[in-house]
Amino acid sequence: MEIITANSNPKIKNINKLNKNAAFRKEEQVFIVEGSRMFRELPVDRVKQVFVSETAYRKYEAELSVKGITEQDGRLVVVSDSVFQSMSQTKTPQGLLAVVDRYHYTMDDLISVMAKHEGGNTFLVLESIQDPGNLGTIVRTAEAADVTGIIIGGDSCDIYNPKVVRSTMGTIFRVPFVYVDDLMGTVDRLKEHGIVVYGAHLDGQNLYAGKLEKNNAFLIGNEGNGLTYELSAKADRLIRIPMAGQVESLNAAISATLLAYEAYRQRK
Repeated sequence: MEIITANSNPKIKNINKLNKNAAFRKEEQVFIVEGSRMFRELPVDRVKQVFVSETAYRKYEAELSVKGITEQDGRLVVVSDSVFQSMSQTKTPQGLLAVVDRYHYTMDDLISVMAKHEGGNTFLVLESIQDPGNLGTIVRTAEAADVTGIIIGGDSCDIYNPKVVRSTMGTIFRVPFVYVDDLMGTVDRLKEHGIVVYGAHLDGQNLYAGKLEKNNAFLIGNEGNGLTYELSAKADRLIRIPMAGQVESLNAAISATLLAYEAYRQRK
């Protein structure tokens, strides 16, 4: 069994570049998944390559074999523990890292999924979300609250950023999402399919004061500035999450969570 022991190896350099460079990830049409839990959840048919540390290989050899990932098929690469440490983006590496094919959802895909949600649909529309932890948490919440799909403005952070991927805890493999350059036009398209659009806004009506339409979308704005005037004007109704004390606002992930769960509660 060949074991890579040098950080100068081209395969290791490639992983480090994928970890750090969003443009390179897009060019290669892949992203990085790290950790044993994420590895167990990822669809094997999307795996291009798996890097495993020498120590972890002894622990996960049988599991890798069951998944059909072996040296023989060219998808398994074993590296020394020190080399894996240099590749890892976590403080306590678990010794497993996979290079995975990207997803290519479209708005047509998200619209077509609506028919499968007989009780109603919820979409999260994100404008200029910049924090990787926020975006990852929103994706994770979306699965838990039965969100139909996530629509992300093109100037938001990269969903394939390793920090975002880790924050999703595997839900990135199951929640449909799409990046769009024209959020205004996309909101119009949602309306054409019977979606009532709510904008999260400090000047809105109390979220809990009325009933939400069963097919809905929530507009979530930038962490620091909220929704732009142009996008909030597209909402059928502005709503706010009531807050006690002197709190001025909640962060984007918490807001999205409360809105998605209220829609889920009303549907159920």
